[in-house]
Amino acid sequence: MQGTSEFLLEVRGLSVTYLPADGIRIHAVDDLDFACAAGEVVGILGESGCGKSTLANAILQLLPRHALCGRGQIFFRGNDLLRVAEPELRNIRGLGISLVPQDPALSLNPVIKVGLQIDEVLRAHLALRSKERQVRIRDLLCEVGFDQPNEISSAYPHQLSGGQRQRIVIAQAIACKPSLLIADEPTSKLDAPLQTEIIALLARIRRDHGIAIVIISHDPALFAGFADRMAVMYAGRIVEAGDTPRIFRQPLHPYTQALVQIAKSTFNVSASQSRRRFAAIGGELPNPAAFPAGCRFHPRCPERMEICEQRDPQVFLPLPLQPVRCFKYGD
Repeated sequence: MQGTSEFLLEVRGLSVTYLPADGIRIHAVDDLDFACAAGEVVGILGESGCGKSTLANAILQLLPRHALCGRGQIFFRGNDLLRVAEPELRNIRGLGISLVPQDPALSLNPVIKVGLQIDEVLRAHLALRSKERQVRIRDLLCEVGFDQPNEISSAYPHQLSGGQRQRIVIAQAIACKPSLLIADEPTSKLDAPLQTEIIALLARIRRDHGIAIVIISHDPALFAGFADRMAVMYAGRIVEAGDTPRIFRQPLHPYTQALVQIAKSTFNVSASQSRRRFAAIGGELPNPAAFPAGCRFHPRCPERMEICEQRDPQVFLPLPLQPVRCFKYGD
């Protein structure tokens, strides 16, 4: 079976289970459908532990050995990545799909200069001469915002700030001009002004190169004005998806409504209130080794009904192109 031609990336019915040594199955991703068109920005939103990073690693086929893709398909340019041999996958990573990791301090080698680390990516995928690679490295460093590329290229990661390291891993990710960039919590280690700078940089890269971006975050505020569409994950599933402006205007799922409300309170906070504790969603994510019966959100849901505790909601379509898993919209 082939993927749909209108999408660059298409995930169908994907399930990922972790099988640790203790034998307890952890259901990280469950029957998930997701797609991203060429040149599109799609946000994946959800709390830590909902399965977002597992989804990213499954797309890149970088899951640990004790993880199992039990069923589903991941189509990239029409080919199912779950059935592609490892040599071809190595070419796809970097040339076709690149990752901006969550913590550059962990992904960058501390004893190798950052210019050489970008050079490693170029040597792995492109037949360029040494001088050509050096020019490409300088161009990349300028593109991600450095005005002294030669000095930065000669620096070690520990000599750079967190924001500078994040720009380095973005330079690595776009070095071979991939068609899809997966940014996994790219601003989680940064303060608010640097977060804004990194999102602006990603938006410029998308505009200048036509790269599609899947951005993963627990913060819906990052998606406003940046992501074309967004999907909300909870306990391994997408519970709502649709155009970003519409979801901000009219969120349907109670979980989405809570996240959007928190984002709006962040937008509206004054400087004198900046240190106050923002509103939070009560309760905790369910244990992925033992999900509750019925709707997985019902223990935390202020609008739960009796049916929510008894049955698992299917996907309903109360608004065009905005599917949602919630019994408020059907039974």
